[in-house]
Amino acid sequence: MKDLKECYLKELDAINNLNDLNDLKVKYLGKKGLITELTKNMSELSIEEKKEVGRVSNELKNDLNERINTLETKLREEELNKKLEREKIDVTLPGTKIENGAPNILEKVVEDFEELFMSMGYDVVDGPEIELDKFNFELLNIPKGHPARDAQDTFYIEDNEILLRSHTSPVQARVMTANGGKEPVRMICPGKTYRRDPDDATHSHQFMQVEGLLVDHNISLVDLKGTIDEIAKKLFGEDTTTRFRPSYYQFTEPSVEMDISCFNCKGKGCNVCKQTGWITIAGGGIVHPNVLRACGFDPKIWSGFAFGFGAERCAMLKYGINDIRTFYQTDLRELRAFDRKDV
Repeated sequence: MKDLKECYLKELDAINNLNDLNDLKVKYLGKKGLITELTKNMSELSIEEKKEVGRVSNELKNDLNERINTLETKLREEELNKKLEREKIDVTLPGTKIENGAPNILEKVVEDFEELFMSMGYDVVDGPEIELDKFNFELLNIPKGHPARDAQDTFYIEDNEILLRSHTSPVQARVMTANGGKEPVRMICPGKTYRRDPDDATHSHQFMQVEGLLVDHNISLVDLKGTIDEIAKKLFGEDTTTRFRPSYYQFTEPSVEMDISCFNCKGKGCNVCKQTGWITIAGGGIVHPNVLRACGFDPKIWSGFAFGFGAERCAMLKYGINDIRTFYQTDLRELRAFDRKDV
């Protein structure tokens, strides 16, 4: 036992880290430690010898435990001081600037649409992105075999009956069908749409639409023109004017394309409007009688208008963005190109 004490005292003097200290503790005080081994044959000793061996072994354990605890406290304090010295902070240094994010520009434009239309009494309605052919095409006057189905280049999922919606118009069809011609409809349906378009600076296979529908009595193009005027002035400035040009869509008759006066050159002609003074921002028209009838509305009683904006196009025009992929970037440096107050 005296030899053991001399050994652990010598080893304690050489220890300078906590790992070695823990190894020494296991070596001498563990279940199979050297001090524990001294008492394993106690049963062979006399009563007096047992008392003496027990007393001395306990003194060794207590002594070693006390020395280990003292050294451990010392080593932990030294380690903490080294860490504080190594990781010290100069509180007089200027703080590190952390870049702040900003609302996604595309989402901001969609929110602008929603706020504007809600102020006009419209409901904002959502619908499934995985859609049935019935709502995406058939109820919108696009029957099977119609060439417009090819023009859409639709993503079909199953048996040409389930697909990724190619526009948000099926939401309108669902609302009208659920209504069944019982009361007027006033709604917009912003959301993602999918088509087999190339992915480049001006096209994407996924894009956002904001489509609107109003069905009531005695609705005409005049009502649509007034609505588009209001939208254009709110989004692009109070001095913006609008015009309609004849067009063709399967679900409206008559159909129109909607232009606004160029907000960049005020109609004089520039690279933004391709020297025409006008920019196309939407399409729409009077809801086709076949669509009304298919969705449960009697076209002799009800009429309505529908329109659709490309959210990306409106955002690109408003903020001078020339690459549609900018909306899906997560690089904060992209935001420096835009006026934070506008975003």
